[in-house]
Amino acid sequence: MFNFDYYTGPNQFWGNTTPAQLVRDYGSPLYVYNERILRQRCREMKNLVKYPNFAVNYSAKANSNLHFLKIVREEGLVVDAMSLGEIAVEEAAGFDHDHIFFISNNVSREEMAAVVEKGILISVDSLAQLEMFGQLCPGGRICVRLNTGVGAGHHAKVVTGGHETKFAIDPTLYDEMRAIIAKYDLKLVGINQHIGSLFMDPEPYLQGIKNLLEVCKEFPGLEIIDFGGGFGIPYHKMEGQARLDLVSLGQQLDEIFNAFVAEYGSQVQFKIEPGRYISAECCVLLGKAHAVKTVYENKYIGTDLGFNVLVRPMMYDSHHDIEIYREEGEDTGKVEVVSIVGNICESGDIIAAKRELPEILQDDVIGVLDAGAYGYAMSSNYNNRLRPAEVLIQEDGSARLIRRRDTLEDLLRGFPL
Repeated sequence: MFNFDYYTGPNQFWGNTTPAQLVRDYGSPLYVYNERILRQRCREMKNLVKYPNFAVNYSAKANSNLHFLKIVREEGLVVDAMSLGEIAVEEAAGFDHDHIFFISNNVSREEMAAVVEKGILISVDSLAQLEMFGQLCPGGRICVRLNTGVGAGHHAKVVTGGHETKFAIDPTLYDEMRAIIAKYDLKLVGINQHIGSLFMDPEPYLQGIKNLLEVCKEFPGLEIIDFGGGFGIPYHKMEGQARLDLVSLGQQLDEIFNAFVAEYGSQVQFKIEPGRYISAECCVLLGKAHAVKTVYENKYIGTDLGFNVLVRPMMYDSHHDIEIYREEGEDTGKVEVVSIVGNICESGDIIAAKRELPEILQDDVIGVLDAGAYGYAMSSNYNNRLRPAEVLIQEDGSARLIRRRDTLEDLLRGFPL
């Protein structure tokens, strides 16, 4: 047996089973989550600061599996939603409406009306949506998403603050925002922002917080200030990438929080929105090598890990470390530069490009690390391929199916006969 398992091995990720056994039992591809690691990440965020009125608002868009959300709720986190669909799953997971924060973006009147009817707190990020809310809920409680000019992220497509983003209300519109609030007798109870995703350097995040708090001083009576998320994780584990220093970050946040509260005059609730940090590292995506081939001078490992299963590498040029599991046979001792590719009819269907790895053989199981954030959540049926199952390695080491694999009947279910 050969296992190139530099991360999952030392972390006893697989509990009482093995990657090969999981693939036999549940099929391939397969998303596998580790409950112990998930709970650990929840606790790290919940204990980030000592400031008492602090809430961790899990960003469900990163991973909205029903059973995943149940664990997040058990760990004392609250949750946000971007759609009625996310709200429905969060309700099923046991979140009450006081613990759901609807962060809207260009939603329809019908969708906003449905959220208003539920009594869930809403944040709007445009004057048009603020006007719509005022018409639907005059006198209501509302939050607004502001853009103070700071953006950060690992790719231009995930930067959600600054001058080149569709999100939030910029400072030139604050007077008009106040006028709409007054027009409908709304109560502004919260301000939120999100500067982007996957920061490993906390300085842009801290600067964004400072900028937002300066703006918040102009709005007395706030109950909630939400700083958004973007907390990064080390995707380059093989290269020894360091983790985000949460101790230092927490200390700096406490200093900022306490200084603001002393000046503002009330102990507002501060929120953060970690999605990736909670969900990414507790998951490995398993697939199988079905073809090994060389085209001219390039060697390819053909797998069932198409971008319909994990789109991040194609969409964002994202890096995911790779592990290899071989149930029968030993390490050949060879190291090769290969590209791991999927089974989708697109030349961009590449999971890992020109990566130096131990020799991979046909029928090896491939593990894609840190796949729990924006993995299954962004999967699709492109090429009419079936979305994979999801399995949870529970704290006692046993494996539990938490979402079944698609069937061919699922593909046909939506068509009128």
